[in-house]
Amino acid sequence: MRYRTLGRTGIKVSEVCLGTMTFGDQVTEADAITITHAAMDKGVNFIDTANMYVKGRSEEIVGKAIKRRREDVILATKVAFEMGPNPNDAGLSRKHIMHAVEESLRRLDTDYIDLYYVHRPDYSTPIDATLRALDDLVRQGKVRHLACSNFRAWQICKALWTSDSHNLERFECLQTPYNVLTRDIEYEVLPLCSAEGLGIAVYNPLAGGLLTGKHDPSKPPAAGTRFSNETMGKMYYDRYWNESNFAAVAQVKAIAAEHGRDMAQMALAWVLNNPAVTSVILGATSLRHVEHNIAATELTLSEAELAQCDEVWCTLRPLRFFYGR
Repeated sequence: MRYRTLGRTGIKVSEVCLGTMTFGDQVTEADAITITHAAMDKGVNFIDTANMYVKGRSEEIVGKAIKRRREDVILATKVAFEMGPNPNDAGLSRKHIMHAVEESLRRLDTDYIDLYYVHRPDYSTPIDATLRALDDLVRQGKVRHLACSNFRAWQICKALWTSDSHNLERFECLQTPYNVLTRDIEYEVLPLCSAEGLGIAVYNPLAGGLLTGKHDPSKPPAAGTRFSNETMGKMYYDRYWNESNFAAVAQVKAIAAEHGRDMAQMALAWVLNNPAVTSVILGATSLRHVEHNIAATELTLSEAELAQCDEVWCTLRPLRFFYGR
């Protein structure tokens, strides 16, 4: 396992981050703990969860899994999504953040969180109010570093400016989708993060599983997949399940076959080939999946393979005149 520095923090994290959204839902507690320990034994030291994953159940399981190895782990969790029926049970207000972090610490059974993400923008709360609350958490020792997820380039820039202007702790990492089929962040987000020293933790590197090549567009999504999941299925279906993406998947499958690659491993290696990327988040429903996907870190793609993947993107986003010079 190789390690990369997380933004400006000085922390070394594994190129693979264990994603735990399925823990407590598709994956039982016992299997989740087994998967976590196996990933750590292979050198994975970066674990990602969120308070809203299975209504807090994921955090509880992660807490049990790392209990005896807490100092070996860079632990990330998140705040913003709805956690209850009341109007203040969501968002990025001081009230919700202060309550949510205590609940996450309790579920994770830990004294501190290494990387605390705001899970999505909150358009009803000024960013300075959010950052002041987060800054207090760092000063109190409950959180080590701050991060954001699903932010646009202008929102990241505004947040960094606010932190700089008011001498507040700043975001050190962005969690964002990125894969062979989803590359829009290359235009503005990645250059911004590289210029300002933010780490990049990539989610959906396999486009919800589409880039495994196992899905048949002529049939409904198979049971036990992201696309058929009762909670997240519709979101993933709307995000990736369409004719143009399946046509692109066929191209990627052909490239993998031409070069003798496993399709999923090639797709993961493609993400890690980008020097702006710090770590790729791998969700898993079985130990076999974890071991198989971790092996992607050992692959180095050729210039020919990279160029062919670029051609796939050009079919999805044909080159046009772009406003930025």
